[in-house]
Amino acid sequence: MTTEFAYLPVASSLHDEAALDRLVAGFDRSLEDIDGRRISAGELDVALPLVFLTLTGGTERRLLDLWATRQGLVPGEPAHLIAHPAQNALPAAMEALARLHQLGARGRILMVRGPTDADGFVRVRDAVHGLAVWRFLHAARIGLVGGPSDWLVASSPSGEDVRRTWGPSIVQMDIEQVVRRFEEVPAASIQALAGTFSRGAAEMVEPGRHDVREAARMYPALRDLFDRERLDALSVRCFDLLAKAHTSSCLAFAELNDEGLLTGCEGDLVSTVAMLWLGQLTSQMPWMANPAYVDVDLGTVRLAHCTVPRSLAGSYRLRTHFESGIGVGISGDMPLGNVTLVRVGGVYMDQLWVSDGESLPIEVREDLCRTQMEVRLHGTRVGELLERPLGNHIVSIRGHHAARIEEWWRTMIAPVAPVG
Repeated sequence: MTTEFAYLPVASSLHDEAALDRLVAGFDRSLEDIDGRRISAGELDVALPLVFLTLTGGTERRLLDLWATRQGLVPGEPAHLIAHPAQNALPAAMEALARLHQLGARGRILMVRGPTDADGFVRVRDAVHGLAVWRFLHAARIGLVGGPSDWLVASSPSGEDVRRTWGPSIVQMDIEQVVRRFEEVPAASIQALAGTFSRGAAEMVEPGRHDVREAARMYPALRDLFDRERLDALSVRCFDLLAKAHTSSCLAFAELNDEGLLTGCEGDLVSTVAMLWLGQLTSQMPWMANPAYVDVDLGTVRLAHCTVPRSLAGSYRLRTHFESGIGVGISGDMPLGNVTLVRVGGVYMDQLWVSDGESLPIEVREDLCRTQMEVRLHGTRVGELLERPLGNHIVSIRGHHAARIEEWWRTMIAPVAPVG
């Protein structure tokens, strides 16, 4: 994972110029090795993530002035300051960042032991990737088809709140245009997709081949929206499609997500933003689901939903959509092993719940949505889901990423209280 970025050395004029040149040369080599590109103060409009290389003390005011100029060009970008143990660089970075926090700005210090600190520059590389994710989100476009489902009473932020806290623009669309496009899709154009799902299934339980073909027709109807509106993600009030199109969108969602076109259920913008964020941050395919059961004594949570990308399931069966008995739902066998569960919430989507855990062997229940996964969480986080829930849907990703996710959130999203 490498991300091209810019770095700007900042030093006091009081220090020996020859010594500083030798110091900068060492840092240049290490930063270039992780795709860093050195810039001057006149290049602050560079279209790359930017970090400030704090070389010496006495640079506090200069750092603040440079940051202010950059903010005029890239509003809201968190300040990232590299510091090292010599030349009073760390005190300067701490004083500057403290002032930025007083102003309500975001940022962090990236500590390295010196120009040859390989582990330190791995942390710089990871932080730069986090900045790239921030930039991606602030350029992203999320389509919202039909609005949030009525039951998402704690998960229906305004487009303005989404943009202010996370960055993406929300593109509102009428569900009727999806239905009209669905009705226009010729049967011949989806035969291959329908056949792929049918042949790949371990079993077809309730649906027949006609049902699978009808569900497959929803794929081009939704896929067109990504191209026409230049979308990075889509959230659909999918229960309305059950009544209007007489089929489900579960199969289409699975295929779109497998193509990297992130699609969320029920018009849930909160979970769709979380899926987009986590996919970019971890390079893992996310899955959103309902928390169906929480066992505090065992530290487990059962997740269930009627769609899942086939790439996440070892095998799958084709069922009907659980609540309605309409169309096609996917019952996927989720792999065992390390997972991370994430929920974003709060009035302004600035709160986070996250926990690492392990996916366990389960017996699938018939009284829940079709794809199910049981996760034993680390620590005591499971009780918080009952005491202070942030909402219904939870997003899962493979691997243990909780520390990294929480660090990114603290730097980029968590409320910063200005100090008077």
